[in-house]
Amino acid sequence: MGTALDWYFDVVSPFSWFALQRLDALPSEPALHPVVLGAVLSHWGQKGPAEIPGKRLWTYRVCVRYAQTHGIPLRFPAAHPFNPVPYLRLAVAAGCGRRVVHHVFEYLWTTGVDPRTEAAVAGAAERLGVSVDAAGEASVRARLRSETAAAIERGVFGVPTLAVGDELFWGNDGMDFALAYLAEPAVLDTAEMRRVAALPDGLADRG
Repeated sequence: MGTALDWYFDVVSPFSWFALQRLDALPSEPALHPVVLGAVLSHWGQKGPAEIPGKRLWTYRVCVRYAQTHGIPLRFPAAHPFNPVPYLRLAVAAGCGRRVVHHVFEYLWTTGVDPRTEAAVAGAAERLGVSVDAAGEASVRARLRSETAAAIERGVFGVPTLAVGDELFWGNDGMDFALAYLAEPAVLDTAEMRRVAALPDGLADRG
């Protein structure tokens, strides 16, 4: 039996859209876990890159450049960041398989749609063949909350994150690291890797 793979994502993240394109490189299909990135960041006391002036523009430019360089379709939505919860709930209501998740990302990240509008949510629901009402059912809402809580409990601090067994690989660029680890787990067991894992915090006594 191969190592269990789990992929954590939020549709508000363009880097999740990029990493989604790379899941076929994995040796087996990962379990897909929708999470609310805002709740994850809040738990760890972090801000998203789009919440920091300067870093926001830099992040958008990096995304556009990456998409152009790698031939990935990308058109930023009409507003960003946006509330992803309605779209995550739609994905859950539609089963949250790879095809469903791809459709939601494609809708949000290639059409220039304004995700703040009711019409946009309705358009996503139509694409998925589910109703907006179904996405609001208690079981769907509870699933998204539990997925987010479980991700936090596991140590997920951002998206996308690929969990390979007990190891977490964060970010689209983390996919290369994950693939290297899958090919040779010893990459995390070198002398320097062990040393940095136990490195003391030089500012631990601050404040």
